[in-house]
Amino acid sequence: MTTLIPLKPADVAERLNARRAILVDIREPDEFAREHVAGCVHAPLSRFDAATLDHQAGQEVIYTCRTGNRTGVNGVKLASCVPGEAFVLEGGLDAWKAHGLPIQADRSQPIELMRQVQMTAGGLILIGAALGLLVHPAFWGLAAFVGAGLFFAGATGFCGMARLLAAMPWNRKALGAA
Repeated sequence: MTTLIPLKPADVAERLNARRAILVDIREPDEFAREHVAGCVHAPLSRFDAATLDHQAGQEVIYTCRTGNRTGVNGVKLASCVPGEAFVLEGGLDAWKAHGLPIQADRSQPIELMRQVQMTAGGLILIGAALGLLVHPAFWGLAAFVGAGLFFAGATGFCGMARLLAAMPWNRKALGAA
């Protein structure tokens, strides 16, 4: 079983500067649009295909995501797409930034969709709980409804709130919608 070999951010930067490696960012388009390591290759995990890895023979492939969790969970799949050894940026983009290494950022892009879902769901649950306590207990139904929706999303992989938020005007540019 092939796995990814972890590399510290400074080691990755040195390999990239020496053009010995390419960095492949597997985050989704909305995440990538907001910030990424300059010059990295974007290959979203949701439509990942080894054929999209455009690298020269002998060049190392280093994968990254935001924290290293997605690359860790999908390490076997990612490593199998590379002949020989494959690497991962330990700690992902967050570790890269923590080491003061440069990123390309576009703050005009919306916050990542899943963070929007977390903020919206959390806000609705908080509002439902507060109104249930201060106004009428029936408002606790709002908190229960959102909690049930989150459970359903986790169990099925379908998140209605994410679909709704993706259709909002502020998300259309980052998600490639018309």
